[in-house]
Amino acid sequence: MKVLRRKVYFSLGSVAAILLLSSVISILEYRRMSDYVSELIASNIRSINHAQKLSDITQEYNHQMLAVVVQNDISLIPKFDIEHFMAQSDSLKNSFTSQKALPMVDSVVTSFDDFMKTSQKFDEVFLADSVDTGEWFFGTLQPSYNKFLEDMTVLNETIYKDLRSNSADFDAGFYRSIIPSVVSVGAGLLLILLLLVFTLSDYVRPINKMAEGLNAYRTSARRYNYEFDGDDQLAEINEGITEVVEENIELKVRIKTLREDRNQA
Repeated sequence: MKVLRRKVYFSLGSVAAILLLSSVISILEYRRMSDYVSELIASNIRSINHAQKLSDITQEYNHQMLAVVVQNDISLIPKFDIEHFMAQSDSLKNSFTSQKALPMVDSVVTSFDDFMKTSQKFDEVFLADSVDTGEWFFGTLQPSYNKFLEDMTVLNETIYKDLRSNSADFDAGFYRSIIPSVVSVGAGLLLILLLLVFTLSDYVRPINKMAEGLNAYRTSARRYNYEFDGDDQLAEINEGITEVVEENIELKVRIKTLREDRNQA
C-alpha cells in the first residue's frame, strides 16, 4: 500500500475506531443501567399495587362494618377473606428488592391483625344491651383501623421514596452512560483537528510551494529549488518536478547553443 494512502487510512481509521468503540461502550452501559434500574422501578410499582390492594380490601371491610352499625342489621356483617389478604401481604414482601421496607410490612400486618381481632368482637357488642354499638365502632374499632391506615401510609411513603431514588439513579445512570460518547466526540474532534493540521502542514503547504515554484520557473525562469523532507508520493512528485525542470533547463541550454552554432556557421 502506498505511503500517502496508508497515512490517510490510518488517520481516518483512528477517528472511526474511537467513535465506534465509545458508541458501543455507551450503548452497553446504558442498557445495563436501564435494565437494572427498570427492574427496581417495576418492583416499586408492584409494591405500590399490592399495598393499594391491601388498603382497598381493608377499607371495604371497614365500610361494610359501618353499614351494619348504621342500619343496625347484624345480618349485613361481612365475611373477610383473610387468606386473600395474607396472599397480597406475601406478594408485597416478595416485591421488595431492598430489606428496609419489610419491617413496615410486618407493622401493617400486625395493625391489621389487631383490627381484625377487634372486629371479631362485633357480634358480642351488637347483642349486648349494655354497649352502644355506634360508640364501640367509633371508639374502639375505628382507632384500630386508623392505626392500620397510619402504618400503611408510612409503608407507602417508603415505597414512593424508594421509587424516587431509583428514578434519580436512572437519570444519573443515563448521564453516566453518555459520558463515553461525549469523551469520544471530544477525542474525535481533537483527532480531526490534528488531522487537519497534519494535512495542511504535510500536504497542502508542500503542494502550494511546488505550485509556486513551478509558476516562478514558468514566468521568470527562476530555478525550481523547493525541497522538503518526506518519504511519500509528494516527495517523489517533488523530486520528479525537480528532475524535469533541470532537464528542461539543460535542454533549453543545448537548444540555445545549437542555434548559436548554426548562426555562426
